[in-house]
Amino acid sequence: MKKFAVQIGLLGLLATTFAACSNSDTIQISGVIENPGNVKVVSFYEGDQKLDSTFIADGNRFKFERPATQERLLTLAVGKNRYPIILEPGKAVEFNVNLQSPDQYDIQGSELSQKLKEFAVQKSRIDFVRDSLQQSFSSATADMDANGIQNLRSEMLMKFEPFFKNYIAEAVSFAQKNNDLAGFYVMSTLDPEMAEPELIAYADKIKDEFPNNRFVNEFKTEVDKLRKLAVGQAAPEILAYTPDNKTVKLSDYKGKYVLVDFWASWCMPCREENPNIVKQYNAFKDRNFTVLGVSLDNNPGSWMRAIEDDKLTWTNISDLQAWSSPLIIDYSIKGIPASYLLDEQGVIIAKNLRGKQLEDFLTKTLIK
Repeated sequence: MKKFAVQIGLLGLLATTFAACSNSDTIQISGVIENPGNVKVVSFYEGDQKLDSTFIADGNRFKFERPATQERLLTLAVGKNRYPIILEPGKAVEFNVNLQSPDQYDIQGSELSQKLKEFAVQKSRIDFVRDSLQQSFSSATADMDANGIQNLRSEMLMKFEPFFKNYIAEAVSFAQKNNDLAGFYVMSTLDPEMAEPELIAYADKIKDEFPNNRFVNEFKTEVDKLRKLAVGQAAPEILAYTPDNKTVKLSDYKGKYVLVDFWASWCMPCREENPNIVKQYNAFKDRNFTVLGVSLDNNPGSWMRAIEDDKLTWTNISDLQAWSSPLIIDYSIKGIPASYLLDEQGVIIAKNLRGKQLEDFLTKTLIK
């Protein structure tokens, strides 16, 4: 009997020791989902990968627990609502929300998650603008062909740009004040098309931090892809054909400043920008500057008529593969007009300059 009591005591001690290790090597969150309606589960994602789900039980409570030895940046999903959370091993976090007012959630036990909640106002504001534009875009493109859709997309991006620039500034400021996973999450929400230099600078800053965090490592990998087309990098080679089927390579233009202009005959924003490019070409062509027009057309007749109608007297080339062209991948083209300004060594010195911006940059750069 005495021996049995000793065994119980040892088992109890082992259980206590195991529980202590388990708590310090576990992330956990629990809480209440009020008025869940038809929502039955709470799901958890790391990036785009779904980690787990847990049922909403009696009293509308849920609990999620998972082994972990480091902080994990997750998304808690309840119905259509998404909440960024950062869970730390050994810390019990409490999350409560009423789905009748899903933006008014409460989170306790995680200082990092609380920081994200405080930034949620800015994130919600930019998400609202983005969603509004997307709805307008979807409605307007219901009966459009591919060219019309691309034209409208370019116009929408230009309208969206001022809002996103403001959000970029807010995100960078937040990350500068928060050198942790909260700062990382906010930077990871930026659009790489509009925040390339900020993302590259931030990736450089955290290159030796969070080494075992999968989400952060994926971010660093994606930013590395941006670098090859960043200002200061050599532009990828281009090989295509003129309307009279002569082969032209971008490397043929070494020794000149070159505006590589991606456009198409069907792209109205491109055609609207062409008079400005003609003006700048005529003003600066005697100062070691030229233009190389790269068309995403697939109809040679339309392409050649647009060259003539818009008086594009510089060299124009195309592989006539439109959006199937390998140049789309090489230059990460998401929409046109798109342009790269190269120096005499073929290095990118500016991107997507239009209107007065192009004139000012050329005036400053091409000093007589």
